[in-house]
Amino acid sequence: MEEILKILENDARTTPEQIATMTGKPLTEVKDNIKQAENNRSIIKYKTVINWGKLEREEVMALIEVKLQPQREVGFDAVAERIYRFPEVRSAYLVSGMYDLLVIVTGKTMQDVAGFVSRKLATLESVQGTVTHFLLKCYKEDGEILEGDERPKRQPLTL
Repeated sequence: MEEILKILENDARTTPEQIATMTGKPLTEVKDNIKQAENNRSIIKYKTVINWGKLEREEVMALIEVKLQPQREVGFDAVAERIYRFPEVRSAYLVSGMYDLLVIVTGKTMQDVAGFVSRKLATLESVQGTVTHFLLKCYKEDGEILEGDERPKRQPLTL
């Protein structure tokens, strides 16, 4: 199954028929593996990486370091859930080091992100402090280079 998942991770548009050809596995086995991975949430989502900068879309993204006070019996999980459920939050990670959570948020303006931090995030009881870093330019995302003359990569179809 790992081989199938790696193919889909690289290009979510690869069809089961193409995967069967690429791996030499029977089509029914490929489809069953994909369905099983979707059902057990090994496959969470099929995703397209878009270079929004080329479309001149106005959006601000920030990385926020969050220092937390862990809660009894649940540690960081309960407050992390409160944070990642905010619609502004794109990603949230428990990390080691000087802070506990790394939160990636988006907003239409820097003021929107600042408002999220000051009104929603920093006011949570377990939050001891935050440091916000605004992203100025994205060069590479999800393994894909956004700058330069890179062409979209597709797995070659071998017959």
